Amino acid sequence: MSPVLRGRTLAVTATATALLATTLGLTATTASASGDPRAAAEAAAKTAAATATTTGSSPGKVLVIGLDGVVLDRLKAANAPNLKALMAEGLTARSTLYASPMAATSSGPGWSTIATGVWPDKHGVKDNTFTGKNYAAHPDFLTRAENANPALNTYAAADWEPLTSADAGGPVFSAKADKRLSLKGDRDGYESEDPKIATAASAELRDGNPDASFVYFGQIDGAGHSYGAASRQYLDAIGRVDTLVGQVLTAVKARPAYAQENWKILVTTDHGHTDAGGHGGSTIQERGTFVIAKGAGIPAGSVRDDVKLVDVAATALAQVGVPTTGLDGVPLDSPDDDPFDTLRPALQSRVDETGIPAGVKGFTHTPPAGWSVDNSRMGAGGVTEWAGWAFATDEFWTQAQRDQWRELNVRSRDVFAVADSDEWDDKTHTGTFDSTLITPKWAVTGGSTRTLDFETHYRHEAGQTAQVLVSYNGAAPTVVKTYTADAVARTESLPLQIPAGATDVRIRFRYSGTNNWYWTVDNVRLS
Repeated sequence: MSPVLRGRTLAVTATATALLATTLGLTATTASASGDPRAAAEAAAKTAAATATTTGSSPGKVLVIGLDGVVLDRLKAANAPNLKALMAEGLTARSTLYASPMAATSSGPGWSTIATGVWPDKHGVKDNTFTGKNYAAHPDFLTRAENANPALNTYAAADWEPLTSADAGGPVFSAKADKRLSLKGDRDGYESEDPKIATAASAELRDGNPDASFVYFGQIDGAGHSYGAASRQYLDAIGRVDTLVGQVLTAVKARPAYAQENWKILVTTDHGHTDAGGHGGSTIQERGTFVIAKGAGIPAGSVRDDVKLVDVAATALAQVGVPTTGLDGVPLDSPDDDPFDTLRPALQSRVDETGIPAGVKGFTHTPPAGWSVDNSRMGAGGVTEWAGWAFATDEFWTQAQRDQWRELNVRSRDVFAVADSDEWDDKTHTGTFDSTLITPKWAVTGGSTRTLDFETHYRHEAGQTAQVLVSYNGAAPTVVKTYTADAVARTESLPLQIPAGATDVRIRFRYSGTNNWYWTVDNVRLS
């Protein structure tokens, strides 16, 4: 049976095939003959880079369309033929945001995250005051494009003032962009200003030559605030904006050289809305976001669970040949080789956690192939979902108990490992929480240096123990890392000095505690 490709693995294989076939005239069979998606992607990237260098042109063009405050499920229910056509012809990826204290689910942090490709703990925007913004260190993707290659033509148009002007704490998109249009939707009304944005952007995209563009429409968020996301008015606003999106897309296709150009279209939103209207809090409705994408290498009708808002900027930059070093985001065609993500089809719905909606399938205790969990020290009883290390999604885990920083686990993707003694303790049990997550044996060479990388989110309290241990050739594990303080949404890189004679290594993550708190681990790898 042929392997089923998932997430970024699917996208990177398709991208590699498309680029190689286009550039070299090769068949899909040739591009994928090695059976290695990562190798295919690297070959495609090198070919595209070589072609760009030879011809002096950029690898492609990108348009990011920002729709403020859109709930994906309501978009699907609306009369929105243009947006639904993009979904049918490309990718739809549902995602979630942070919550306070990292940042509110508001437009300032949301658009800053989309524009910069980093999370609020880096770009510094926590709310709509823009206090603490650090765009100098983490600029928007148009500014990054200009800094890397001033020959690129960049464009931004928006009617929420802070996006493209210095008003109200902006600009999110700096004056480095070649052209910026800023209208005043808050003052003059988004229903009147959005069509002006569409008309101006359409002219620029059709008659100009922008390589990277950002176009924003704000009226859907206004309808959410006035009438609620469950209202008819909210659906009507989505319909009106869909018409404007269609106008912009038609302009792109009307370009004289469109047939020879390589366009990538991305549509995204900065936050969700409650049914009654409003956002800023930590409910899954307020934290809900999405990315829709169409372009070469993106399979039609594909759906993914591993995409984050920070990937928009990374994808845009990669499309125009600009490095993404230093971003939290990754291009959509980056490979996903995290074994935890293979567990999604096996996830199950709640057992004891009655606060999680019954229809949400989001946890399992079955580890991926080669991994194991040692629960020999675990107490008996407790909440079933969290009896030892489990594998869960953000949508499931964060709804177990909101506003205890679980929402801040932004650097984990799709399925991650979680040890949550706080939730486990909410049901009668004996003993304490003491569980160890164990990797497969990985081959190493004695005398070499390797780096253990993983994403982690840890909240500490006295009495807890969280340790990373290593064992070579089956010997007794030794501690290489002990957490004694909070480690919020962190990427860890631990150097390992491989002892002489060692041929394999196994990593253990041991967590013990009772009430308060938890530890997550994701994307564990040796580099």
